[in-house]
This record gives sequence, structure tokens and C-alpha cells, in this order.
Amino acid sequence: MSDNNDEYYGDGAMEPLAAAPEVTYNWVDVTSDFFKYIKDLQLGELLHDGLLFGLFEAMSAIEMMDPKMDAGMMCNRGTPKPLNFHQAVAADKLKIDNIEPNELIGIIDATMACIVSWLEGHSLAQTVFTNLYLHQPHSINNKILKAFCIAVYKLLDCIRDCINQAQVFEEEDFQPMGYGYYLGSNPQSGHTYDASLEVTESKCISLLREQEEELNKKTKNTEAEANILWTALAARIRFTRMFYQALLLITKRDSKSGADCVALLNGCSEMMKVIIKTSGKGTQPVENSDSPNPMGFEPMINQRLLPPTFPRYTRIKPRIEALQYFDELVSRLRHAWKITSCTNFHTAVDFFMEFSRQRACILSRSALQLLYLSPSPATTAATAQTVPSGVPRPHHIFIEILRDSIKNFVNPPVLINKPMMPGTPQAREVVETFLTRCVRPFAVLLQVCGHNRARQRDKLVLLLDEFATLQEEAESVDAITSGSMGTGDCPCFSTWVLYHVLRVMIAYLLSGLELELYSVHEYHYIFWYLYEFLYGWLVSALGRAEGLANETTKRIEGKRAGVRKQKKRTRPYAREGLMCQVMQNMCGGYYKALVAFKLQGKIRQPQSEFDNEAVRYKHRFAPLSGLSPPQVHYHEFCEMTQPLQYENPVILYLGGYKHFQQARSLLETITVPDQEVQDLLKVAKTNFVVLKLLAGGHKADTTTSPEFDFSVHRHFPIIKLV
Repeated sequence: MSDNNDEYYGDGAMEPLAAAPEVTYNWVDVTSDFFKYIKDLQLGELLHDGLLFGLFEAMSAIEMMDPKMDAGMMCNRGTPKPLNFHQAVAADKLKIDNIEPNELIGIIDATMACIVSWLEGHSLAQTVFTNLYLHQPHSINNKILKAFCIAVYKLLDCIRDCINQAQVFEEEDFQPMGYGYYLGSNPQSGHTYDASLEVTESKCISLLREQEEELNKKTKNTEAEANILWTALAARIRFTRMFYQALLLITKRDSKSGADCVALLNGCSEMMKVIIKTSGKGTQPVENSDSPNPMGFEPMINQRLLPPTFPRYTRIKPRIEALQYFDELVSRLRHAWKITSCTNFHTAVDFFMEFSRQRACILSRSALQLLYLSPSPATTAATAQTVPSGVPRPHHIFIEILRDSIKNFVNPPVLINKPMMPGTPQAREVVETFLTRCVRPFAVLLQVCGHNRARQRDKLVLLLDEFATLQEEAESVDAITSGSMGTGDCPCFSTWVLYHVLRVMIAYLLSGLELELYSVHEYHYIFWYLYEFLYGWLVSALGRAEGLANETTKRIEGKRAGVRKQKKRTRPYAREGLMCQVMQNMCGGYYKALVAFKLQGKIRQPQSEFDNEAVRYKHRFAPLSGLSPPQVHYHEFCEMTQPLQYENPVILYLGGYKHFQQARSLLETITVPDQEVQDLLKVAKTNFVVLKLLAGGHKADTTTSPEFDFSVHRHFPIIKLV
């Protein structure tokens, strides 16, 4: 092999491979035979030998050593050979001592940009480890840079551990592969472990603290201009230390560490303000260069560590955007810590769903999972007997969380431990078995919320299959417990499961709007299904749960000796019920407006020879089959909506306008509106005005299609007339 094509994995962090033994090949020239036999083939025909090399293999084959096909050979395309750490130091292209403050700031900021690029789905080899200083951190003489590089290794290991534990990442989110770099205790490139170079967590933090103190001293003994540089550098070292400490507290969650973690994250936010403000003080990348910093980075150094695949270009995140990313990441981690105060399971589910809607990054999503679902050492043994293997477990016993959830939601008599509410041992045993069965689907429900928005939709389909079985078991439990307790028909457990099933079904349909999977001509039956069935059933389920809970309370009060005045029970889900009515009216308004648009020819329809609405309808709602409420089939949809097809469009616009007016009125009754309420109110007000204009004959003679603007709300668009 020539000097230009060294051992394939010879550069970078891994050791060179041994020379391959010499092999003798018996080549046979098939050129003449090839041209002879192709004379029998017609134009467009191919000869296919299914036993050896078929079309699939041909399409997926990678031609090794070809720069156009093999990523490992990109460094051989006429550019100078990348220099490793020792070669760059020998050539005076890499300083390891007497590094100026502005150079240190540039190296640190560029490294942070590389970390952000890694968190956005690129590989370590093409991002963070293009920094040559990270290849040999113990060979750096500058103490500030040495401490920072060692801390980066520890930080990378902590991040990877957090994401691997949560298991909510996909291949497009995160690449955990280390490419031969040891991210554990030994921050040294290569496979050889040297115990003398081991750096513990406390040692790493101590190194950073020492440099903070030295930098703080320099800020007091230098001139104004130099003082700014030392202050900026001190802020970066301090941020690195506090961010690393905060992540350690998250991954090794301790109930007593909440205040410490929040304090550290608040400190990170303060330091990040200084870092962003001084981002221009460091050395800046050369224009039109792939290197994120003039010194210390070699984009092609690890190219041969990549597997033989098509070349992928990795553009490092611009510095200012990367720093803003870190600032937002700290805010998200601080918000994620609030899950530790959620004692109610319903509140936790709402928190997870709301956090997911913010399209958080993979690290903050993983941190949220660990803060609620990962086991702590004190409770691992206690939960081992109650939670099946392979299922995420919270810090407290998950069965107890679900038990409290059912009590708060429907208050079933069988779960009340009072002398006046006896239950048979068989009934209580059935309930315990049911709760154990509930652990997996409900834990997975929270885990699904940690995946990215596109992947959630696929996973919700699988989750619905599990809930279908759970619904049947809930009905059996209700039958057994009602008979043993003598309470008559008391569907407590089935109502609780139904409530969660309806929320998953609604989330599945709404995700199609958010991900832009539906065509405009499909909107009418999506909104119809939500309006007529799912939101209506959800309002009914909340009302039934409130009635069942009140009935149990009355039964207990009636059996107590000495009748006391019964306190009026608060309505814990009053706001949720109101919001469901809002959503139901919003969907009703869209449905009637869309039917009117269709009747007036304002919505472009697919050509009949290329379209079958029944097939599309079945495809959209197929995952909802086998559940309760039962799926509404296409012929039932046609029968129920047929009368509306002959209505006057003006009547439909009036009906839709009344729905948006009702939604607006309900929203205005909320005394403390959050951002979601404010967005819905803006959409309802705007669509109310638009449909009122259309009902008055505005643009009745035009067939121009309206626009649906999802910029204000991800699920409910503003209707715009063009």
C-alpha cells in the first residue's frame, strides 16, 4: 500500500493495524466472455444471478478506497495529510504552553460548538475529537487548557451515560459510539489503560476550581483590557465545572440534591450571559474554513476511523448559536428538575407531554426521564419484586404511584382501607395483579414522551395495542370488585384506563397535524373524529370519574357513626374538562368550515381515478381499532355526515362561527391563562371573525383555496382567506 494510503485505520486515536499477510490471487479475465454473452440480451435487460450478487447488494455496495464512496478516503484527495497531536506540536502548529488568553477562549468556544454539533446527531469523531488537544490532554503544559480538556472527557462520559440510561434516542438524535476514545476515567487516546492517568470526578472538579481561583486572581492584578479576557476565561471554566456538577446530580439523583442542582444551573445561566457577551474576544474561525478555530482543530484527523460508508459532511455549529444552545439547554434542565415535585401521576403525564411539545433536545429529554423513571439505590431492592425486568422504574414504587392515581381519579371502594369498606381478599388480589400489569404500559407512556416528535407517533401505535389488552382486564376487575363489594355497577378501573386511552388516541391524531402528514382535503374527517367522538368521550370520562369519586365519598360518610355535614368535594379536573370542551368546539368549527369550503369548491380534491377516500380514511384510523371507544368505520362516517353535505354553506359557516365563539367564551373564563390558552384564544378569535365574514357572503364567488396557518398553534391553524 502506498504512503498516500496508509493502514486504513492508521491515524487518529486508534493504534495502527498490523500489515496484512501477502495473498496470491488467481485472476481470470472475463472481458471477452462478458461481451459475448450480452449479445443475447435485449435493450434494458439485465442478467441476474440470485445466488451471489443481486440488485440489492449492488445498490448498497460500498467501493472501498474510492473517495467518492468511502468516507475514510476523503483525507487523500490532494489535501495535505492531517497532522496528529505530536506531529502538530513538532511542526509548531500547536501550542501546548504560553497560550494567549484570546487563543484559549477561541479553543474553548470552538470545543463547545463541537459538543453541540455532537448533541445534534453527528459523530464524536467528526465533531469533538477533531480537537487535537483532546487526543493527549495530559501532554498539555498550559494548566487552564489541560484542566478544561480533562473536564470535557468527563463531561462527554456523563452526557453519554445520561442518554444511554434514558434510552429515548434514535439514530438521528444521537450517536453514542466513541470510535476508540476512552471516555471513562482515563482521558488518553488509544486502547491502553494507564492507571496513573486516572482522573476521578472529584479530582476533575478540583482541577477546575484551582484554575478558577488562579483566573480570579489575575482579573484583580491586570489592566482593563486584559482583565476582560481573564474574566471571560474564568466564566468559561466556571460554567464547565458547574454544568458538569449539575449533570452528575441529575444522573445520580439524590432527593437531597435538588437545591444544589438548581443553584448550579442558575450559576450556569449567569456564566453563560458573560460567555455570550464575550464570544467575540477569542480567536475566530478562518472564513471558508472547515476548522472551527485556527489552532488546535483538524477536521480530517479521524476520517479513517469512520466505517466504510458514503462520505457525510459535518458542519460545526456556529459559535454564537452553540452558546445560545447551551443557554437554552440549561433552562430546560432547570425546568426538567420540577418533575421531582410531581407526586400525582396525572400531573407527571401532563408535565412530560408539555415538555415534549417544546421539542427539547436529546440531553434534556433524557434528563427528564432519569429524574422520574430511573431507580435510585435506596429503592432498587424495594421495587425489584414489583416491577418486571426491562421496565423503567421511578424512585418510589411505581405501583404505589398508579394506586394513588386511581384513588385521586375515581376513588374506587376496593382501594379504601377503612373498616366500613371491607373487601374480599380475592378482590384485593385481583386489583394488585391488575396494578402490576399496568406498570409496563404506563411507564412506557412516559418513556414515549421522551422520544422526538416524529418517533412518538410510531410508538403510540404500539402503545395502543397494549392498552387494548389492559381495557379488557380493567372491565374484568370492575366486575369482580363490584360484586364482592356489593356496590353494583362501578366501572372505576375501566374509566381510569379509558381516560388515558382517549388521551393517547387524541395525541396520535393531533401528531399528524403537527407533522404535516395530512393533506388539506383530509382535514374534515380528522377534525370530525376528534369533535364527534374522542373529545366528547373524554369529557364524558372526566364527568363519570367525578361522579364515581363523589359516590364513594357519600357511601363512606353515610356509614360513619354520627352524621356530619358533608363537605363539598372539589373538582380536581375542572380545568381539564373545560379545556376538553374548548378543543371539542375548535374541532367542530374546523369541521363545519371545511365541509363548507368543500361544497363551494374552495378545497382542491384529488382526481377520482387516483384516489379512494375509504382507503385513506381506513389508513388514518387503523391504529384506533380494537379499543374502546370502538372505531367508527368509513360507511358509518358517511351515514353520519351525509345530511351535512346538502346544507347551505352559509349555515355551515354560521355553525362553525358559533363553535369558535363558544371556545372563545370558555377560554375567557380562565383567570390565569398560560401560553397554551393565550394561543388558542388568538386562534379562536381570528377564526371567529373569518367565518363570520364568510357567512355574510365574503368571497362567495371565488374558488381560491384558503390557507391554514399553524404558526400560532401546532394543532389548530388560523384560517386565512387569500
